[in-house]
Amino acid sequence: MTTAARKNTSEVGRLLRGWREQRRVSQLELALRADSSARHISFVETGRSRPSEELILRLADHLDVPVRERNALLLAAGYAPRFTETSLDDPSLGALREGLERLLRGYEPYPAFVVDATYNVVAANNGIALLMESLPEHLLAPPLNAMRLTLHPEGLAPRIRNLREWRGHLLAQMERQIALSRSEPLRELYEEVAAYPVPEDAGQEPDEPVPYFALPMVIEHDGHVLSFVASISTFNTPMDVTVAELAIETLLPADPATVKYLQAAAG
Repeated sequence: MTTAARKNTSEVGRLLRGWREQRRVSQLELALRADSSARHISFVETGRSRPSEELILRLADHLDVPVRERNALLLAAGYAPRFTETSLDDPSLGALREGLERLLRGYEPYPAFVVDATYNVVAANNGIALLMESLPEHLLAPPLNAMRLTLHPEGLAPRIRNLREWRGHLLAQMERQIALSRSEPLRELYEEVAAYPVPEDAGQEPDEPVPYFALPMVIEHDGHVLSFVASISTFNTPMDVTVAELAIETLLPADPATVKYLQAAAG
């Protein structure tokens, strides 16, 4: 084995071991899942054996490794990346863009938007535009970021009636994603928004609490109190890094008053 091959084998083994340990899976359990042997997994992790492309992808699948990081594993082992990373502006993704835009329009008058891996908004409907009315220009300048818009002291945060609860929910969501993806840009965003000051009166509840079926975001808008429950959808079995990192977030009205207000606002 050449020096370069040994280096590649050692590097991919180190990365695979890191993912396995992070997922808290033993070598034996992983071997059983991936139709291999604990001995072979051990040899791969210690650099004594170079895994095939197929084994790397099989192990990555069972360890729930993000698509972007599967390419990194392949490169570390000396193989070519398997998954493309296509810009959303590329003509080949035209059908995807049209489908997303149709979905967002179809959800109106309720807010819905699409974000990438670091919560930059890549598409949004008129329901989101309604909530963003009167926000300062510096928060609306590209790239529009959903976490900054929500938690910034000049953004939606002062209008969110249960800010402490909602902020805690969003930060916990980001923590889970960081643990799954090990994304440094996402970690930097987390540290930024987690450091935003929280008003002393944050966490004020509505005058007449409603028995919601899930934690809502309760927000004031133009003298009205609106309640939303968030739902997040991703693509199944994506074969492109860009598509794999997209998430569609919809805000479902959590009470009849919110439904009535949004329908009236839409005309």
